[in-house]
Amino acid sequence: MKSLIRDTLVVLLLSGLVAVAVNLFRPNPLPWVADQDYETMVPCPEPLGEVDEITVESDIILDDRTLLIDAREKDEFEQGSVPKAVSVPFDWLDPVPEEKVAELVKTRAARVVVFGDGLDPDSGRELARELAGRGMRNVSFVKGGAKALFEAGLGTTGGAP
Repeated sequence: MKSLIRDTLVVLLLSGLVAVAVNLFRPNPLPWVADQDYETMVPCPEPLGEVDEITVESDIILDDRTLLIDAREKDEFEQGSVPKAVSVPFDWLDPVPEEKVAELVKTRAARVVVFGDGLDPDSGRELARELAGRGMRNVSFVKGGAKALFEAGLGTTGGAP
């Protein structure tokens, strides 16, 4: 048993010496101490697509061939929205479920217009980018979000956001 422990220690010591020697002769040796802080929150690559920004004056918002999506929270949607808008609350951490994306695609709309809270970053813009990145075409978002739509008189009763 003593010889097993001794042999293990010898192998560990020799392995460590070989590792140090190899590091010394590398063109860019690994540092003994970190020379910069570690990043614990590294952003994950996300499949985000390109979307167009439109204003509340755009005719496509109320066009019958447009799928209008409200990206605000469900309770905000229930307080008031734009006629024919579909509620798809944007979650900053979780993507839209695949079933919901498939349901939106089945509408066969000519274009998709998303509006959100209008803040910076805008939940509407981010949801639009997510949908475009997942294969939806002709996706736009409303600059200024729900607030701009309500100010333009396009919102239903129930109060402005």
